[in-house]
Amino acid sequence: MSDTLTEAHAALRRWFGYESFRGDQAAVIEHVASGGDAVVLMPTGGGKSLCYQIPSLLREGTGVVVSPLIALMHDQVEALLRTGIRAAFLNSSQGSAERADVEQRYLAGELDLLYVAPERLNTESTLSLLGRGRIALFAIDEAHCVSQWGHDFRPDYLALGALAERWPDVPRIALTATATRATHQEITARLGLGNARHFVASFDRPNIQYRIASKAEVKAQLLDFIRTETASAGHPIAGIVYALSRATTEKVAAYLAQHGIDAVPYHAGLDAATRRRTQDRFLREDGVVVVATIAFGMGIDKPDVRFVAHVDLPKSVEGYYQETGRAGRDGEPATAWLAYGLADVVQQRRMIDESPGDLAFRRRLSAHLDAMLALCETITCRRQNVLAYFGQDSAPCGNCDTCLEPPTSWDGTVPVQKLLSTVVRLQRERNQRFGAGQLIDILRGSKTARIEQQRHHELATFGIGADLSDLQWRAVVRQSIALGLLTPTGEYGVLTLTDASGSVLSGERQVLLRHEPERRGRSSGGGGRKQSPAASDLAPDALARFEALRTWRTGEAREQAVPPYVVFSDATLRALAAANPGSIDQLDGISGIGQVKRERYGAALVDLLGGGL
Repeated sequence: MSDTLTEAHAALRRWFGYESFRGDQAAVIEHVASGGDAVVLMPTGGGKSLCYQIPSLLREGTGVVVSPLIALMHDQVEALLRTGIRAAFLNSSQGSAERADVEQRYLAGELDLLYVAPERLNTESTLSLLGRGRIALFAIDEAHCVSQWGHDFRPDYLALGALAERWPDVPRIALTATATRATHQEITARLGLGNARHFVASFDRPNIQYRIASKAEVKAQLLDFIRTETASAGHPIAGIVYALSRATTEKVAAYLAQHGIDAVPYHAGLDAATRRRTQDRFLREDGVVVVATIAFGMGIDKPDVRFVAHVDLPKSVEGYYQETGRAGRDGEPATAWLAYGLADVVQQRRMIDESPGDLAFRRRLSAHLDAMLALCETITCRRQNVLAYFGQDSAPCGNCDTCLEPPTSWDGTVPVQKLLSTVVRLQRERNQRFGAGQLIDILRGSKTARIEQQRHHELATFGIGADLSDLQWRAVVRQSIALGLLTPTGEYGVLTLTDASGSVLSGERQVLLRHEPERRGRSSGGGGRKQSPAASDLAPDALARFEALRTWRTGEAREQAVPPYVVFSDATLRALAAANPGSIDQLDGISGIGQVKRERYGAALVDLLGGGL
């Protein structure tokens, strides 16, 4: 083992209380601590932060971390301070006196890590300040924000490539949890990291169970899902529900609250104080569910989020993976639940059509949507589909809805031909275009006022699809769109044929569709979440100790005004409950208890556990 790695292991044990590195962490840390540049692709919860925090501790000077959100900086700095690491941030939340104090500490060499936003780093005043001190390294977190084709593009990230020109001898490390091959290449090019060493870990998050349901009464479906997950855990659980619009977040949060869930909305239309209170509650209290737009996004560093739900179709697999990755950061069982329907597809297509970008940009958006639809409609393993999107091969996971309850397919060629034929006849015979609702009414032979008014009962296809229910026909339409046989256009989502439609109409192409279950309500795709290790892995006496430790942790966190996980993670509490140490010396080797936390909390822990629990 090299001297650098020996020092890194010592730092890991001293400051963070862990005995060993995971995956590529050791290799990344050794490379960067030795002065090399790196591009690191590692899943959320994979330990990216240690890849720049430990090199910052080993190298002379201060590690400068580019972080996209103020809330994220606050949480990371707070957690580092609790371990004894000298960390600070510079951002707009500070007054002039506080900023001046941080600047003086940096210039005096009294900081191990300094967090800044890209917007602040790109100002000449900040660059000048950094130039007067000693920089250990630059860490560019959430590096996918540099990609103009990405889901979280931040223009100020584009200027970060100039850091190499100003400080050519300072190592740089770019990190992200979500990047396709194209995004990976763009990160490398735009940040000037052509000579960097690349570390690409597996994108797999095996602790997350992926489940996708067809929309019916989505609020009721969501409520049923949360209640089931809560019952499985045995106590209220934290979760995030994502929606596309502010109005939806308000309505869904109100509905959940009316039915006994501690749910609150979060979106950019709320004032800053309300958003901060909501985030503080989510981080510091147990069992809070936040219903949010993606504005809640990257500011979440809470490890014990037990589920992420989507009540609207995400715009891309990258965005979906980034958002679902906020569940189960502690490595314990978590669920990613999504409900989507035909209206979601129509809405997304309309948004693309109305996009202000050029044709190439709209085509890229369409490709993102097509990949998301393929994930929703697949009859094979969801995880395989997600990982393949990021260029990674895998075997069926056994922990997604399609693995746990494999869907069946059926030959939908004839129904799809009937649907396409109806679109053709309306356009050729009547010069008309309609959305899914009217097409289904025609096929099912429904005698509505609109059918009579438009004389659609005179069409040759009227009533030829009466053998399928309205629900089944909506599934046929939705899957036809996903397969590229129809495309919704315009404000009302009227359906038109595509170039691929002809081969189906001529009988040259067979169309296999996945079966749509008739029973609605809780069609969440697979059994409930795996039982929490807190309930399944501990003996009854250890479980009692675990609950007592959780109560103690809540009190400590409240007294210090920090999130509970900043004191100790659930994993550390479980290890304590299982080991039941009788002295401070016996705390050594328990994961998550470093030197500073041992000195700060050791006596209290031993007293608590020695009290007959």
